[in-house]
Amino acid sequence: MESIEQMIPHRPPFLFVDEILAETDDALTTRRKIRPEEDFFKGHYPGNPIMPGVLICEAVFQSGAVLLFRQLRAQGEDLSRLTPVLTRITEGKFRNPVRPGDELIIDVRLKERLGRFLFMSGSVRTADDRKVLTVDFSVALVETAGTPPANPASP
Repeated sequence: MESIEQMIPHRPPFLFVDEILAETDDALTTRRKIRPEEDFFKGHYPGNPIMPGVLICEAVFQSGAVLLFRQLRAQGEDLSRLTPVLTRITEGKFRNPVRPGDELIIDVRLKERLGRFLFMSGSVRTADDRKVLTVDFSVALVETAGTPPANPASP
């Protein structure tokens, strides 16, 4: 089975997806175990550790990148030339804190694609079914830095 690190460029300590749990044509469910030794807990409310909301959002965005990777590859797109770049975050709602030892279940769905722009939604809950986050977001597929244009102009 293909690893998450083969699909997206993120690496520890900034990788917030452990595994894929389920997949359909336009949706993906992933899992992330929140480890007590995570570096961010050292400074984010010492004595009362809470995962920063922006990192919970990042887990959703990384799960979205995995979904896009799998879809684009299936469509035959040259993934070495494209990087999904976050362009918009809307409707973010945090419902419960995430603490060391929690297991996050992350659902992402592709709502619409308009050329190189993709509109997605995501949600996070804990394995014991506490709602954590809902968010809508969009990404643009941009040329990967350092790659020549797909159709270079003739000299």
